[in-house]
Formats: sequence, C-alpha cells, structure tokens
Amino acid sequence: MLELSIEDPDRLVKVAHALSTHTRIGIIRLLLSKPNVNIIEIAEALDIPVSTAATNVKVLEEAELILTELQPATRGAMKVCSRNFDDVRMILNPIAFYHNTSKLVEVEMPIGHFIQFDIQPTCGMANSAGMLFAEDDPDNFYHPDSRSAEIIWLRKGWVEYRFPKKLPQGAKVTSLEFSLELCSEAPNYNNDWPSEITAWINGKEIGSWISPGDFGDHRGKLNPAWWNDNSTQHGLLKTWGVDEGRSTIDNERCSSVTLEDLDLQDKPYISFRIGLRPDAKHQGGMNLFGKGFGDYPQGIVMRLQHD
Repeated sequence: MLELSIEDPDRLVKVAHALSTHTRIGIIRLLLSKPNVNIIEIAEALDIPVSTAATNVKVLEEAELILTELQPATRGAMKVCSRNFDDVRMILNPIAFYHNTSKLVEVEMPIGHFIQFDIQPTCGMANSAGMLFAEDDPDNFYHPDSRSAEIIWLRKGWVEYRFPKKLPQGAKVTSLEFSLELCSEAPNYNNDWPSEITAWINGKEIGSWISPGDFGDHRGKLNPAWWNDNSTQHGLLKTWGVDEGRSTIDNERCSSVTLEDLDLQDKPYISFRIGLRPDAKHQGGMNLFGKGFGDYPQGIVMRLQHD
C-alpha cells in the first residue's frame, strides 16, 4: 500500500497529478489484467499514439505508481511496465487518522524472531550476508542464527510471533493492525502464482489474502548484491487490522472478528501468525520479507491504538 500524507505535500501532489487523467487510469487498469506490458502494447490497448503512451507512463513512473524495466527486444530494448501498488491511502488529517499519536503503540518485529512454526519444504531463509542454511530442511528454523533472517520462504505452513502489549494502566485497545511485505513462493519466481495467505491474531483467524504471484518483475530495491536475479525479488505491503466492529485487509472488510473476540486481556503479549491454511484453495506458498530484502525497509509492524 502507498501511504500519502498532507504532511508531505509534494509527494501527495505528484501522485494526485498522476491519477488525474483517464489515460493514466486506463494504463493502471490495463496492468491489473496484464501484469507486464510494453509501451506499444499500452498504445494499442488504449488506442492512443505511442508517444502519448510513453509520456503518460513516464508520469506514472515518476510518481512510483508503476515500475519500468528495459528488456531486450528484436531491435534494441523495450520498456516493460508493471504496477507497483495495489492500494493508495491518502491521509488528509493526520491527527484524525491517528486519533492521538500519544495513544499509538508501534512495535516492529524482525521476521527472524518467530517463536513457533510449522513449515514444510520448499523452505529456507537468508540475510544480507548470504544463505543461512541449506534449503528445504525445516529443522534449521530451530537454529539461533535464524533470528538474523531477512527473507523467509515456505511452501506450506506458518510462522508465529509474539508482540509485547505495553499499555498504560486501565487503557483499552481501540484498534490493532499488523503490516508486512509478502508474496507467494514459486520455483525461482512466477508473477502468476496465486497463494491464499491467512493471518491469525491470538489464535483467531482474521482473514485471507490471495497473493497474485511470486514477484520477479523488477529487482527488489533492498536486495543485497549477492541475491540472484532469477529468484523472488519483492512482495506487496499488506495490512491486517481489527477494531471494535470488524476485521480488515488494507482497510477492506474481510471478516466479522472484533477486538472483543481476541481476548487481549488474557496474556501479556499479542500473538500474530501468518501462513497457509491446510485447506486453502490456492497452495502457492509464502515469502516473507524483512528490512534487508524486497521493496519496503521494515519487518512486521504492529500498531496498537488505545483510548
């Protein structure tokens, strides 16, 4: 998700301008059905001159709404376009959005700091220095070096984390969310490889998101130099949230689970599990990105709002 704020007006204006014409909206819509298209294909699909397509692609690229990559063509190279975000959030009143920043608790958990797991191959993990262990041996996840992992992949199963619940005496949680970068897990990579990824909080299933693929359309912005170009490159930033009335994924309702259902008062921590249900229709695995891989410099971020 791309988050914009009125506190960064230049960025907000650039993105708003990029979204202000039917032609550029048409390009983004085209990239929903065709994840990778070149300038000529865009011009043909929208029935516009190639020069017009190129100009509008440049505007979207400068706003970081799409990504472009030069690929070999019959004569020279061609610019191939792909989408960068599924959602845009515009915060026009930060005080109202965050309610009261003094009542916001934020904790970032490194992805290697899981406390439980149930994993089946293919699986593995790496950090910025290299592969941590030989691939496809789940027993390696018990090794203390796993705490340094900055990318984790698995074909089946889940990983679970425990976040501290630090609240003032008598305070009541009013909303809770977890954000993280993730995608499917395919051999090498495959942009069209759906996987149904589910989140649980305190043992309650919150909702499932179908990842469209294991993305390799552009090199991850944070990936270390040693990481192979033919491997998974990046994910999408997704947010599971729960408040007093519903559960959401990227602010879209996904279930009727509420804060009351989570029994937050029973333990001094909040557990967050992410993975694949055994009965999921799309068993496409999962890649989980930390600070040193993918496109977003973060681990798993918990934001807890209280009264």
